[in-house]
Amino acid sequence: MIYSVYVAAAFAEIAGCFSFWAWLKLGRSVLWLGPGMLSLALFAWLLTLIPSDAAGRAYAAYGGVYIAASLLWLWLVEAQRPDRWDVMGAAICLVGAAIILLPSRA
Repeated sequence: MIYSVYVAAAFAEIAGCFSFWAWLKLGRSVLWLGPGMLSLALFAWLLTLIPSDAAGRAYAAYGGVYIAASLLWLWLVEAQRPDRWDVMGAAICLVGAAIILLPSRA
């Protein structure tokens, strides 16, 4: 469950931020901001579902998932295929996120 929450949070954050990008950089309507802000609120709420005693640790592990999801967004939404350096960087970040998430802490 924790991984699906991280993935859902990542796409909610990316979609929310992209709405601002679309408005300011792509000339889309200001109406894009309403759903974008709702998406960012969903992102924040989803991160509160992470079972962690420290918000910073939950956010740090989320960072790796966010990077990988951003590259998937780049490919699927922006139609730009990530190159080998993108993939390698995301893999390193996911390893870092796993190192943060997997140990049990007493």
